[in-house]
This record gives sequence, structure tokens and C-alpha cells, in this order.
Amino acid sequence: MNRIVLVRRGDDVDAHEQASVTSVPLADLPAFVREHEATPVRWVWDDTTRWYPALLAQGVRVARCADLRLQHAILRRTPFTDQRLLADASTAEWDALQPVTETDTALFPLADPADRLDPVAEHDRQLATLAASPERRRLELLLAAESSGALVAAEMTHAGLPWRADLHERLLTEQLGPRPVAGHRPAALERLAAEIRTALGAPALNPDSPVEVLRALQTAGLPVEDTRSWTLVQIEHPVVAPLLAYKKLARLLTANGWSWLDTWVRDGRFRSWFLPGGVVTGRWASNGGGALSVPVQIRPAAVADEGWRFVVADVAQLEPRVLAAMSGDLAMAEAARATDLYQGMVDAGTVATRAEAKLGILGAMYGGTRGESGRMMPRLTRRYPAAIALVEEAARAGERGEVVRTLLGRGSPVPGGERMADLGEPPEPSGSRQEEDRRRRAWGRFTRNFVVQGTAAEWALCWLADLRNRLWRLGEEQPGEGRIEDRPHLVFFLHDEVLVHTPEHLAGQVAEEVRLAAVTAGRLLFGGFPVDFPLDVAVVRSWAEAG
Repeated sequence: MNRIVLVRRGDDVDAHEQASVTSVPLADLPAFVREHEATPVRWVWDDTTRWYPALLAQGVRVARCADLRLQHAILRRTPFTDQRLLADASTAEWDALQPVTETDTALFPLADPADRLDPVAEHDRQLATLAASPERRRLELLLAAESSGALVAAEMTHAGLPWRADLHERLLTEQLGPRPVAGHRPAALERLAAEIRTALGAPALNPDSPVEVLRALQTAGLPVEDTRSWTLVQIEHPVVAPLLAYKKLARLLTANGWSWLDTWVRDGRFRSWFLPGGVVTGRWASNGGGALSVPVQIRPAAVADEGWRFVVADVAQLEPRVLAAMSGDLAMAEAARATDLYQGMVDAGTVATRAEAKLGILGAMYGGTRGESGRMMPRLTRRYPAAIALVEEAARAGERGEVVRTLLGRGSPVPGGERMADLGEPPEPSGSRQEEDRRRRAWGRFTRNFVVQGTAAEWALCWLADLRNRLWRLGEEQPGEGRIEDRPHLVFFLHDEVLVHTPEHLAGQVAEEVRLAAVTAGRLLFGGFPVDFPLDVAVVRSWAEAG
């Protein structure tokens, strides 16, 4: 396949193709890309967020790319490469390069640090590093999937998630009351605040201040050390109900209230920036609007366009199924043949109840090996020895300070290279042996989950990449000039769930393509190993209808 490396040169772009270089004015780049897309080509550029949005704005879709920023990050951390082949004076600058998340659709930001980098040289280094790797094929699949994910992310931002501002306003009014004057609480919160003050005998209490609330609770004689909801539900007092209701509504106001609506919904679309590889495990992050945590309360406002539908699909128990496949544990794969893996474990006689199965497997993957989940471990180990051995060895490796990897080769950070706060542990200086042991165990819990969560992210990337192409082919007969938004297209992705916006008459076919793409992803990663990835698929008008 032909590769074309794009390099910005002032007001022009140099297109490096084999031994030739073509200078293209920026204004002509969309036409240049569109012409070359007629034949198989992979575009190589420093960072998808710097190139693709402007092309999409001109109605140009790219089939394949190599995102050097994302690929560099993977190659720098994987244990499958010789780092000396990737080393260069510019390595630190490539390490530091960040994605662009701007509302301006201009092709390049001003004073862009990417301008100081040499994509041609970096591409050559990456190819040489890959060629020398003993696991070249795994890494090539991972890099291709990561770069394809970057295209998906840009397309989702460009198309946006259909969003009815009027319905969102109605939902807020129903739950919070009319839109308040700036600086004032909505009516529902004001009423609850009065109830809280009365219940605690604190007429000046600010219920938005955790410090004040905690002090008032303790003054009232309540044995609490914090104001978390799970702490409050364990006590009996007239303040509990209004305080819990206040916290829930205040969270809605802060995270998805009128300010959110004004900021993130434009032209009937909610647009955020999705960031592939934004988490060290390979999971996505987002920038703007909390795109990866859209609460159920406001999902009724996500309504497909007239004549269109959403196809909503999510994978049942993705991470346990990935654990079964990557460990080659046939007994666990047998349980995974059921739509409900946990019930499959019960049916096999491993545990007595579904709750025990879920608690035990989650404990094994996340390091909860004490208490009730720990009680399940001996039975799980006997029944699923390969699966449990895989996560246990990953935990021991982490405790020894070693790097662990996903199936395709994404490497974990080394202890101390990431803030322990990112793993749920506060950073603290080295001290006693007890503190060091606690930190080692914390890192072991991280690496235990890293291998499974990271491989699940790889499965999801392959699912997205294949589905993206299937949707494009499915919409070839749609009217228009080949714009993403004229065909069935992805509008949301979260770990194991996708939303596709599609013309209504294609919804059934889209649902089938979603399932077929999941099968393809399983085969790409695990070959013929007998593990299933069943999907819950719904065709709906509103996201809320998917349940």
C-alpha cells in the first residue's frame, strides 16, 4: 500500500511519496487528498487532530492513516522494541506532543510545537523499530488500530451526537425548576437547602460546602467522617433524604446543567473531543463536556434526526471474556458462551450465585482478593487456573517493578513514572518498609488489571476500526457527496458501547454489521479460540430508550 507523509512547510504542505516530494498549497490539500483516496493509500502525519478535522470540514474522508504521535507513545513503552532504534534528539519533543482540541477548523494552530518535528524522520525510525521487533505483527495491528481510532474520534467530534436542546431544557426544568438568575440556586435546590438547614439546625449552612456540611453533621451528633453518599445512607436522620437528593441534583446542575447546554450543544449536536490512548491502558479519554460520562438523567435529549435512528450496542462482560481468551482458559471460555458469563459460571457449578461469580471475577481482575471476593478465589483458581494465573503473575510482576503488557504489546508504565493518585493511591515520599510494601501492592493491583483492561481496549479498537469501514460501505448509495454525516456513522463510544446514527431504512443492516464487526475483532485478536463476544443491540429513536 502506498504511503504519503504530509509535512507542513509554511503555507504549503510537502507530500512525501516514495522517492518524490510534491508541494501542495494548504488550500488545495483537501482536493489532493480526495484524489489520492481513489486508490489504497495510508496518510502519515504527526497527529490526526492537527490534520483530519479540516479535511472533514471540506467533506473529505480518509480511509487509513498512521498517527505518529500515538504510535510513538506505544513504541516508547512497549517491551517488544529496541528503544535505541527509536531514539533521536527529538524524542523528548515527540513524547511531549499533545493533541489539539480547538473549535477553530483551521488546519494548523499558530506556534504549533509540531512544526519543530520531522515526520519523515520519525516515520523512518518507527518503521525500522517495527522491522526489528520480534513481535512485529502484534505491534503493527496495534498501531493500525490506534491510528484508526484517531480517525473515528475525529469523525465523531465532526458529526456530533444529535441533541435536542429543548428537551434538555425541559428535563432540567422538571428536576431543578426554572432556569435561575446567575448566582442563584434553582428552586428545587433552594427548597432542599432549606430542609437540610432545618434538619441540622444550621440556618446559615451552605450545602455546597462539604466542610460546612460535615461540621454540621458532626455537631448534630452523627458519627460520620465524610459526606459521601455511601456514608450517608448508613445513618438514620431526617437530613439524609434531602441531603442525598441535594447532592444528586447539584451534580446534575454542575455537570450537565444550563451552562453545559450553552457550552457544548451547537446546531443540534453535542460535540466533545475524544482522545484515543488518553489513558495508560489504551482506553479513551475526552476533553470537554464529560463526553465519557453522559448520565442517564439527560439521555432522553439525545434524539436521532427525523428519518434516522440510533443503533446502540454494548458488549456483555467484555473484560472477563477477554481474560478467558488471552489466557487460553477453555473452562472460562465455556462459561463465556452464555450471554451472561456470570450465570454461565453458576451453571458450570463453579459458584452458587451470579453475585458470587461477579464478585469473584471482578476481585481477580481488580485486586479485590480479600473479604467476600477473596473467599471466591480458591474455587475460581481450581476451575479457571489459566485465567487466574495470568492476572496473578501480572500482579507479582508489578510488585517486582516490572513492565507488563497487553496482548498486542502496549506496555505498562514503570512504578514512579505515573502518579499513584491516578491509580487511586495518594502520592507520598518513601518512608517505612510498611509504606513501601503498600505501594508495591498498589502497583500490583494496577498491573493486574492493566493486562486485561488494556487488551479489552485493543479488542474495542479493532471493533471500531472494522465497524467504521462497514458503515461507510453500507452507506455508499446514500445521496450526498460522501460526507461522513450523510451515511451511517459513529457518534459515541465508551469502552464497550457504541452509538451509530443511521438512516432509518438501514438500521437493521447496521445492527447486523455491528455484530459482524465484533466477530471480526475477536478473530483478529484471538484467532480461532472459542470465545464469544455477545452484544446487546437496540434500534431506538432516543438514546434513553436503549435502557
